[in-house]
Amino acid sequence: MAEDTEHHHGYISAKEDYLGRLRRIEGQARGLQRMVEGEEYCIDILTQVSAMTKALQAVSMGLLEDHLRHCVTDAVAQGGRGAEEKIQEATLAIKRLVRS
Repeated sequence: MAEDTEHHHGYISAKEDYLGRLRRIEGQARGLQRMVEGEEYCIDILTQVSAMTKALQAVSMGLLEDHLRHCVTDAVAQGGRGAEEKIQEATLAIKRLVRS
């Protein structure tokens, strides 16, 4: 969801860490493509898919935690409709993560 330009997202203090993780995941995706192109063994490819999936899950859990600690906490402290919206937004994000 879009935030106003004055607001800093909860992950901003770890932005470089997230970018580094995402670059490694991008490298893993390219490696998977090379494995398929090279007709590597299925189980080896699946092992790498699992590693990439875990890496993405770690990023998503970190982002979720940052969102709860920063955005949701700030909204709850301010109260009102904004708090309820942030809680609902976080709940929906958790539901999406659980489904995936």
